[in-house]
Amino acid sequence: MSTDLALLRLLHLVSPTLPIGSFTYSQGIEWAVECGWVTCPADLRGWLESQLHGSITQLDIPVLQRLYQAVEQRDTARLAHWIDILNASRETSELLLEEKNRGRALTDLLIALEIPHAAAWKPLLAQSQSAAFALAAVHWHIPLQDAAGGYVWSWLENLVLSAVKIIPLGQTQGQKILHQMTPLIPAAVVQGLQVADDDIGAASPALAIASSRHETQYTRLFRS
Repeated sequence: MSTDLALLRLLHLVSPTLPIGSFTYSQGIEWAVECGWVTCPADLRGWLESQLHGSITQLDIPVLQRLYQAVEQRDTARLAHWIDILNASRETSELLLEEKNRGRALTDLLIALEIPHAAAWKPLLAQSQSAAFALAAVHWHIPLQDAAGGYVWSWLENLVLSAVKIIPLGQTQGQKILHQMTPLIPAAVVQGLQVADDDIGAASPALAIASSRHETQYTRLFRS
């Protein structure tokens, strides 16, 4: 039996133990629970599926594709362009801060791991977790489609784990939701990788409302 090193590197990159603070964000779920929008497993799955088929497929995946290609070509101008597009598409200040905070943390980790270009490109990479993720994926020879699938899985797992704490749900129920939604990821990735430049973008009103209201929520456990 042979072991694919690129697959193992991808598992490392999407691990919830990666020290970039993923566990500190709920992306609006905390307020959605507080106001009664998300109160049960069915609500949570509906919330996550809406984002998967909307913002993740129409924005995050196609932008990740272009960041990956920019890294492959060592095209820092193109890299900066798509970082700007992604950050401009984050609908609230806390969602933008999350992208930047996680980008800075991941960039620092890549520098510590001596990933080529991480230090030289830090001013760019620190603006976007997706950009730093793309650099790691290219360096570790993780195929684009696999990298995109891992990116989406990481997003899904982090939010389910957050919801388990907030709603609260049992760990088994959280795993059931992951089990139910995992088969949706491959099709979302294929669709996202086919989005043309002019079609990139997404509007998620419920997410924007929940995130903006979370910014001033009286008590909260999560940063976003």
